Amino acid sequence: MQSSTIRRSVLVFGLIALGAIVGGCHKQVAATPPAPAPAPPPAQPTVTLNASPAAVNPGQTVTLSWTSTNATDLDIQPGVGKVAPQGQTPVNPTASTTYTITATGAGGSATATAHVDVNAPAPAPTPAPAQPNLSQLFAQNVQDAFFDLDKSDLRDDARAALTKDAEFLRSYPQVHVSIEGHCDERGSTEYNLGLGQRRAEAAKNYLISLGISADRMETTSWGKERPVCMDHNEECWQRNRRAHFVLAQ
Repeated sequence: MQSSTIRRSVLVFGLIALGAIVGGCHKQVAATPPAPAPAPPPAQPTVTLNASPAAVNPGQTVTLSWTSTNATDLDIQPGVGKVAPQGQTPVNPTASTTYTITATGAGGSATATAHVDVNAPAPAPTPAPAQPNLSQLFAQNVQDAFFDLDKSDLRDDARAALTKDAEFLRSYPQVHVSIEGHCDERGSTEYNLGLGQRRAEAAKNYLISLGISADRMETTSWGKERPVCMDHNEECWQRNRRAHFVLAQ
C-alpha cells in the first residue's frame, strides 16, 4: 500500500515537471525593432529668367526678372552678380547679350537664360559733299586765251576757251572779271605793255560778242612783268602770251 502511494507521488511530480518544461519551450522571444527609413534627398533647385523687352536700341533699359525654388545662392552673369531668390533688376546692354542665372542649393544647381537683342545703331547720314565756292568754280571753269608771238588776234583755241568762259559768266551773272594781258620776255617793256593791252581787249570784245555785258569786265596789261614761266624757251614763252582772267572782288 505504501509502495503504491510513492509511485503515484513520483508520477504526479514527473507530470508537473514535464508541464513546466513544455511551458518554457513555448515562451515567446521579443521581436527586433525595424530600422528607421532613410531621409528623402534634398529637392533639386529650379529657376526661371525673363528679359523685357527682348529687343532694344543701344542705351535703352531692359528689366531682368527671375524666380527660383530650393535655392540658397543665385548669380546672374554677365554683369549682375548675386541676387535674391526672386526679384528683378534693370540692365543696359550695349550689344546683344545672353544673360544666365545659376541657382545653387542642397539638391544641386540649375540654370536659365534670357537673350536680349540690341539693334545695330542706324548709320550716320553721309554728309553731302561740300559744294565748291564761287572762287573754286571760277578757277575750275574759266580758261585763259593764248596768243602767237607778237599777235593779238584770236586763234581758234583761244576762241574755244573764251566760248566756255562766256558760258560760265552767263551761269553766274554776279561774277565780274579782270582780263589781264601778258607777253613773253622778248621785246621792250613799253611795247609789251601795249601788246598785252591789245590782247586783253581782244578777249573782252569776243566775250561781248557772245552776250557778256561790257560792264562786267575790265582790262589791264602787265606786259612781260608777271610771267608764269621763267624758262627761256618757246614752250615757256607760249605760256606767258595770254589773256588771263581774274575774279574781280
